Amino acid sequence: METLDFSLRGEHIALCDLLKLAGVADSGGQGKRMIAEGEVTVDGRPESRKTAKIRAGQTVRCLGRSIRVLNAA
Repeated sequence: METLDFSLRGEHIALCDLLKLAGVADSGGQGKRMIAEGEVTVDGRPESRKTAKIRAGQTVRCLGRSIRVLNAA
Protein backbone atom coordinates (compact mmCIF):
# COMPACT_ATOMS: atom_id res chain seq x y z
CA MET A 1 0.00 0.00 0.00
CA GLU A 2 1.35 3.40 -1.02
CA THR A 3 1.48 5.93 1.83
CA LEU A 4 1.27 9.66 1.19
CA ASP A 5 1.86 12.42 3.76
CA PHE A 6 -0.41 15.47 3.53
CA SER A 7 0.49 18.64 5.44
CA LEU A 8 -2.62 20.31 6.78
CA ARG A 9 -2.47 24.12 6.71
CA GLY A 10 -5.63 24.85 8.67
CA GLU A 11 -7.60 23.13 11.39
CA HIS A 12 -9.28 20.65 9.02
CA ILE A 13 -9.99 19.80 5.38
CA ALA A 14 -13.07 18.33 3.72
CA LEU A 15 -12.59 14.67 2.81
CA CYS A 16 -13.45 15.17 -0.89
CA ASP A 17 -10.93 18.04 -1.09
CA LEU A 18 -8.23 15.94 0.57
CA LEU A 19 -8.67 13.16 -1.99
CA LYS A 20 -8.27 15.68 -4.80
CA LEU A 21 -5.29 17.56 -3.32
CA ALA A 22 -3.47 14.35 -2.39
CA GLY A 23 -3.80 13.14 -5.99
CA VAL A 24 -6.00 10.13 -5.23
CA ALA A 25 -8.91 11.65 -7.18
CA ASP A 26 -8.59 13.65 -10.39
CA SER A 27 -11.38 16.01 -9.33
CA GLY A 28 -13.61 16.83 -6.39
CA GLY A 29 -16.48 15.11 -8.20
CA GLN A 30 -14.50 11.91 -8.59
CA GLY A 31 -13.59 12.07 -4.89
CA LYS A 32 -17.27 12.44 -3.97
CA ARG A 33 -18.13 9.40 -6.10
CA MET A 34 -15.43 7.33 -4.39
CA ILE A 35 -16.84 8.28 -1.00
CA ALA A 36 -20.44 7.56 -2.08
CA GLU A 37 -19.41 4.13 -3.43
CA GLY A 38 -17.84 3.16 -0.08
CA GLU A 39 -14.23 3.12 -1.29
CA VAL A 40 -12.94 5.44 1.47
CA THR A 41 -12.13 4.77 5.11
CA VAL A 42 -11.01 7.19 7.81
CA ASP A 43 -9.05 5.67 10.68
CA GLY A 44 -10.16 2.22 9.55
CA ARG A 45 -13.89 3.00 9.44
CA PRO A 46 -15.99 3.50 6.31
CA GLU A 47 -16.80 7.18 5.74
CA SER A 48 -19.82 8.25 3.69
CA ARG A 49 -19.83 11.99 4.46
CA LYS A 50 -18.30 13.76 1.47
CA THR A 51 -17.35 16.84 3.47
CA ALA A 52 -16.27 15.06 6.67
CA LYS A 53 -13.74 17.22 8.50
CA ILE A 54 -10.36 15.51 8.40
CA ARG A 55 -7.87 16.68 11.00
CA ALA A 56 -4.17 16.15 11.69
CA GLY A 57 -3.45 12.69 13.05
CA GLN A 58 -6.09 10.94 10.96
CA THR A 59 -5.41 8.39 8.22
CA VAL A 60 -7.54 8.12 5.07
CA ARG A 61 -7.42 5.02 2.85
CA CYS A 62 -8.74 4.75 -0.69
CA LEU A 63 -7.90 2.55 -3.70
CA GLY A 64 -4.79 1.03 -2.15
CA ARG A 65 -3.41 4.37 -0.99
CA SER A 66 -3.06 5.62 2.54
CA ILE A 67 -2.98 9.36 3.31
CA ARG A 68 -1.50 10.43 6.66
CA VAL A 69 -2.69 13.90 7.61
CA LEU A 70 -0.01 15.89 9.43
CA ASN A 71 0.23 19.37 10.94
CA ALA A 72 2.08 21.75 8.62
CA ALA A 73 3.97 23.38 11.50
